[in-house]
Amino acid sequence: MLYHLLYPLHTLFSALNVFRYITFRTIYASLTAFFICYLLGPWVIERLTRLQVGQYIRDDGPKSHLGKAGTPTMGGILIVAAITISTLLWGDLTNPFIWIVLLVLLGFGAIGFIDDYLMQVKKQSKGLSVRGKLGLQAILGLLAGTLVCLVPSFSTEVTVPFFKTVSPELGWGYILFALLVIVGASNAVNLTDGLDGLAIGPVSIAAATYMIFAYIAGNIKIASYLQIAYIPGCGEITVFCGAMTGAGLGFLWFNAYPAQVFMGDTGSLSLGASLGAIAVITKQEILLVLVGGLFVIEALSVIFQVTFFKMTHGRRIFRMAPLHHHFELKGWAEPKVIVRFWIIAIALALLAMSTLKLR
Repeated sequence: MLYHLLYPLHTLFSALNVFRYITFRTIYASLTAFFICYLLGPWVIERLTRLQVGQYIRDDGPKSHLGKAGTPTMGGILIVAAITISTLLWGDLTNPFIWIVLLVLLGFGAIGFIDDYLMQVKKQSKGLSVRGKLGLQAILGLLAGTLVCLVPSFSTEVTVPFFKTVSPELGWGYILFALLVIVGASNAVNLTDGLDGLAIGPVSIAAATYMIFAYIAGNIKIASYLQIAYIPGCGEITVFCGAMTGAGLGFLWFNAYPAQVFMGDTGSLSLGASLGAIAVITKQEILLVLVGGLFVIEALSVIFQVTFFKMTHGRRIFRMAPLHHHFELKGWAEPKVIVRFWIIAIALALLAMSTLKLR
C-alpha cells in the first residue's frame, strides 16, 4: 500500500525512490511486524486471559508442563495479523505471489482458529476432527498449487538440491506436489509447537533463510550467476518473509520461556503452510526438508513412534513423541531442549544456504 501511494511521488521527492528497492521494504516490513507484535502483545494476552482461552495440558505429558495449564493460547492471531498488515503496507500488491502466500497464511490460520476455538472456547477436547482438518488443508493446498501454476512463466519443474541439471518436469502433477509440500510443512510445524518458543524460533530462522532464497530467485543476474531457477516476480516474496521473521521475533518476546502466551494451531498451521508455499514459489521445494529439518525430525519421530507402537503391540522407540518430549523425560531442562533445537535449526539453515554454491 505504501509502495503504491509513495513510490509514484519519487519524481517530485527523490527520497521516495527508496521504495523501489525490495531490500528497503523488507527491512521495514520486518520492523513493522515486530513492533505490531511487541506493542499489541500485552493487550492480546490480556484479552485472551479475560476470555479464559487457556491452554489444555495432557495428563500423560511431562509433569513439568502441568503448571502451564491456563496460559493464554491462540496467540497466533497476533502473528497472522502482524504479517498480513506488514505485507499489505510494504509489498507490491500487483504481484500475484503476494496474494497467494497471504491466501495460504489466512486460510490455514482460519483452520487453526476454528480448531483452537472449538477446543479452548467451546471446550471440545479434540477440536476439529483429523479428517476434517486435513480435508480443509487439502482444499487450500490444491487451490494454492493451482494458482501458483497459473502464474505466467512459472515453471512446473522441481529443483533438486546439489544437481543443477536434474529438474523433473511434473506438469499439472505439480499441483499435487505443492499440496504435499504445503500441508506437510503445516503439520510438521504444528507437531513441533510443544515447548515455550520451540516452534517460533526455527520458523523465524527458516523464514529468514527463504528471505535470501526469494531475493536471489527474483534477481535475474544473481540467479544466473548462482545457476538457480529465475522466477520473475518472486523477489517480492522477500517482503513477506521479512514480515514473517519480524512477527516471529516479536511473538517470541512473549513466547520465550516461561511463556506468557502460546500460538496455538492458529499460528503453527498458518506459519508452516506459509513456509511450504514460499518453498514452492521460490523453487526450493525439496530444500525445505533441510531448511526446516527440525520440523521434519519432529514429525518423523511421531510417525515412527506410532508405527512402531502398533507393530510391536505397545513398545516404544522414544519415551514420548514428538522428540522434544523424549529429551524432557530424559532429564533435560526445558530451556536446554529449546536452545539446543534452535542451534540445530541454525546449523541446518546454514547448510541449506551452502547449496547455493554446491551445484
